[in-house]
Formats: sequence, C-alpha cells, structure tokens
Amino acid sequence: MKSTRATNPSTAADKTLNYMEEMMNKLSRRIAAIFLIIATLIMAAGCAQTGDEGAKKPSAESTKSSAYPLEITDSQGRTVVIEKKPERVVSIAPGITESIFAIGMGEVLVGRTDYCTYPKETDGIESIGGMQDPNIEKIVELDPDIVIASAHFKEETLEKLEELGLNVVVLYGEESFEGVYDVIGKLGSILDANTKAKELTEDMKSRVAAVEKKVSGLDKPSVYYVIGFGEYGDFTAGSDTFISRMLEMAGGTNAASDVKGWKYSLERLVENDPDILICSSEYSPAEQVAAANGYKELSAVKNGSIFTIETDTVEIQGPRQVEGLEELARIIHPEAFK
Repeated sequence: MKSTRATNPSTAADKTLNYMEEMMNKLSRRIAAIFLIIATLIMAAGCAQTGDEGAKKPSAESTKSSAYPLEITDSQGRTVVIEKKPERVVSIAPGITESIFAIGMGEVLVGRTDYCTYPKETDGIESIGGMQDPNIEKIVELDPDIVIASAHFKEETLEKLEELGLNVVVLYGEESFEGVYDVIGKLGSILDANTKAKELTEDMKSRVAAVEKKVSGLDKPSVYYVIGFGEYGDFTAGSDTFISRMLEMAGGTNAASDVKGWKYSLERLVENDPDILICSSEYSPAEQVAAANGYKELSAVKNGSIFTIETDTVEIQGPRQVEGLEELARIIHPEAFK
C-alpha cells in the first residue's frame, strides 16, 4: 500500500475523546457506554469537517467495475493505492461492517470489532477487540488485504498498522445521509461492488424522500431524544447533530435545539416539556426513563407519548439509518403511515 497522509487537524476532538475516556473510568458501565457513543459521534462530526475535501473528490465508484491497482482518497485526505481486489478484510467500525454486508460482500470479512454485531452473520467472524483499542497482533494474524476503519480510529493505531505493511483505509462521511452514501460508494469501489453500492444508495434515497413526502405539511411536535439520564447527567442530541436533523426530517422539532452537543439539563427539559420522548433502546429504556425523577412529571410521559427506538438505527452511520428515520417518522406521525 502506498499512501500520502494529510495532517490530522482534529486535536480538539482528540482532547474531547481523552476526556471522555477519563470519565469512563469513573462511571458505571452503562454511563461509560453512553460517553463512548457521544465521543464517537463527536469524533465523526469533527473529522467530517476536516476530511470533506478528500471525501468529495471523484472516485472510481461511478464506474461499473473497479480497475486495480485502484487509487482512492480516503476521508483523512490520504491517497491510498489498492493493488488488487481485496479478498480478506478487517473492519474496525460497526457502520463499515454493516455497509459491507449491505452491498453483498460479507464473505470477505475475516475480522470485526466487538461492537460489530449486525447482521447476525457477524457472529461467525473473528473479533479483533474494541474500536479504540483493536488487537493489532490479531489483525496481523488474520492477514487482511485491507483494514477499513472509521472516524474513531487513533492515529497511533494507523501508524502501527502501516509500519507492519498493512493496507489501511479510513472512511467516514459528514454527519448526514449524504455522508452515508459517500462511504457506501467508496466501499463499493474498494471491493468492486459498485453496482450493489449504487442500488443500495438509490434505495435509501428513495425511502428518505418517501418519508419526507409523507410528513410534509403536517404539524411539527417537539421531540426529545434520550441518550442518557439520571444521576450522572442528562444527554441528548443538540441542534448541531445528525440525530437532530433526522428528527426534523421525520416531521418533528428537536426540543433540545436550544443547545449544541450532547449535554442537557433536567431543569431545561422540564421547562420545555416536549410533546414526545424517544428513548435509546440500549442506554435509556422507556420504562426506566418514565420512572426517573423529573421525567415522570413530563406531559409526554403522563400522556403515554414515550417510545423506544433501536439505538443502532439512529446512532451508527450506515445503511440502517434510513430504518431509523422511518421509525422516527412513524412515532412522530403515526397518522401518516396508516
């Protein structure tokens, strides 16, 4: 692999991630998991801004088949030369793993992280550990043709893998559906699955358009998305997040649009008293939220307008986010889906 690396200017995001990691050591397992999700989302947003130039350059994804050696500009602005069609791939991100399966190339995966649990076929694939701390020895042992990582990937891990002579591509898109389409397209190019990648993105675009058409012109109830709650603080999706944009696309207004980032206050939530609460299935089950101090006094809870959504369909950048959008829209506007 030959690559040229652009300077990674995501220092602020790295400092944020380090802070989150320190916090994780002090909090319970459940709260630690919440911080990991938040840190990953922050890294994705920050890195997307710095990597847009490389992500938007023309690539081989517009052709029907990929010609190797294939030169691709990854999301860090690195020019990577892929000598042959990869037959053994290690994925270091759930969104990458899901996208590879979605374009019909799951058979090339020989390694994935502990967090890559969808689809069920991932059960039979060797784990290389976490997203932040993958087992480099295990990756080398799997002898991959290419390692594909995403926004959370540490520079030091990238350098170690490159020093060992492994091909590494880092892919993430801006926090939007366009970002998801871009990543899928690049995966299609790398794995010579351009037709399947195009079919997938076109299907997603059609489904997104269908949702927006169904909710167009309807009232926009205020919606609060619960990531974390309780004694360690309240966390949601502020106005500058993709989750906030998804709530709007689904026909609602974000009750937390008065802040940026992920931290919120219970006092502000009670004051805003949103029409609907949507809870993360993994971190904030609806029954627990409904019984929590402050939350149980909200009109949404008293009126039964509290729902749970599958976390990964909203928070993992990948093809299932269109499912998350559809579910959000069904929750916010059930009348439009009868």
